[in-house]
Amino acid sequence: MDIKVFLAVIFAAFLHALWNSMVKSHKDKHVAVTAIVLGHVPASLVIIFLVPMPAIESLPYIIASAFIHQGYQWFLLTAYRHGDYTRVYPIARGTGPVVVTIVLLLFFGVKLSIYELLGIIIISIGILSISTQDRHSLFPWIARKNARAISFALLTGLFIGGYSIVDGYGARASFSPLSFMGWSFLVNALIFPILLKVMDKPDVVKRVFSEAKLLFWFGGTISYIVYAIVVWGFTQAPIPLVSALRETSVIIALLIGTIFLKERFTILKTLSIFIIFLGVILLKFF
Repeated sequence: MDIKVFLAVIFAAFLHALWNSMVKSHKDKHVAVTAIVLGHVPASLVIIFLVPMPAIESLPYIIASAFIHQGYQWFLLTAYRHGDYTRVYPIARGTGPVVVTIVLLLFFGVKLSIYELLGIIIISIGILSISTQDRHSLFPWIARKNARAISFALLTGLFIGGYSIVDGYGARASFSPLSFMGWSFLVNALIFPILLKVMDKPDVVKRVFSEAKLLFWFGGTISYIVYAIVVWGFTQAPIPLVSALRETSVIIALLIGTIFLKERFTILKTLSIFIIFLGVILLKFF
């Protein structure tokens, strides 16, 4: 992977952790996630007026991306109803790169070196290991009470993999990654209130502007910048590598949680970080 792309995606991972820490600290995850989704609209409107229209060949990808994001958002919010953020989110994010890698290797003919493949697997293992850090059980996902939350988190990971693949190929087909993403996020934001109504949460949109203004303006903008970098990265490097590298944001999220949210920094967390770093080294230097 080119050093420019590598550093850009690492920077995106840092910003990703920043807005995710804001979501994590908000008392209502439905309001927080909605603020982020709707917060993409101002940036999307600016971008689509500043850059050329995406190529017509990318239109199916734009529509598919918006609908796959609905599935991602629905399963993520459903997972949050059954489990806590620190358990659900790492499983979802750790599953995504695995899905991307398997699908692209088997069905799209993408070629990866043994070191790149190992790097992706190790990063995913490191991320997934964060969800096991419970003082009562090293493997909490086998506990019956957590089965539903874990199931929805895994399904969320499938949709993360799905939109990563669609957005990667859609951005390439569009010849304008920024324009592709602007239209995709705009369509996603227009559909999302319908999803909230289906989920019996019709009041959430109104609550965003009374309970989560900072998330809407700052979090939404930061989230937009993050994914703009990632989608650009998809056009510059193999999608599985970018997909895995962006998830290193969990390292920064752990540090933010320790420093600002006063979470305990355990030996197991240190081990998870070491595992993820090992995967990153394999991606970049071998």
